[in-house]
Amino acid sequence: MSDLDPYLRATTAIDADSAVVRAFVDRVIGGEEDSPKEQALALYYAVRDEVRYDPYAIDLTVEGLSASRALETGRGWCVPKAVLLAAALRAIGIPARLGYADVRNHMSTARMREQMGTDLFVWHGYTDVWLDGRWIKATPAFNIELCERFGLLPLEWDGESDSIYHPFDASGNRHMEYVNDRGTYADLPLVQIVQSFAQVYPGMSNEALNADADFMTDVIRETQRN
Repeated sequence: MSDLDPYLRATTAIDADSAVVRAFVDRVIGGEEDSPKEQALALYYAVRDEVRYDPYAIDLTVEGLSASRALETGRGWCVPKAVLLAAALRAIGIPARLGYADVRNHMSTARMREQMGTDLFVWHGYTDVWLDGRWIKATPAFNIELCERFGLLPLEWDGESDSIYHPFDASGNRHMEYVNDRGTYADLPLVQIVQSFAQVYPGMSNEALNADADFMTDVIRETQRN
């Protein structure tokens, strides 16, 4: 057994073998004979921009954080979007794993700040991709429309260097600070994520975040006022 085998398997969350994930992969890369890096890049940008970032869309279940759910709903926060990229990569034989860090996020909405009670985002998710014999970080969280609206520099990825959040936005304001590395995982560490959310965000309910709320709508409203 290869050391990379755990990062190629489909799981309940990283459902690389599901019909919806395979259809997504087939549409994005088609029958092109691209290199693994070119295929990985195409999938990265498709996940980044076709699945709208929405931290209100939090469902802390395996199914709620699965790759297929992100595709079915067309929206998701950083965790399911990282899961989706990992699933898409595994579907074409590129090893991928899930990485996590706690970040201090200065880009938020009034609703998020009220419900979270902090600007600390625990278990921020990214995808660790095995290319050319090494692991490379890829962060497909913020779609291009959101970046343009919020004045953020979009996260590009070249398949050779790590793609992680910028410390400042396009205007030079503080954007994102990495404060704690939680490591990498072959599968979704749901138990740990749920436990941390209960401790750090005791006033934030799953139902409240899913109730008739849309992150982009709030972003547009607040940026228009500013």
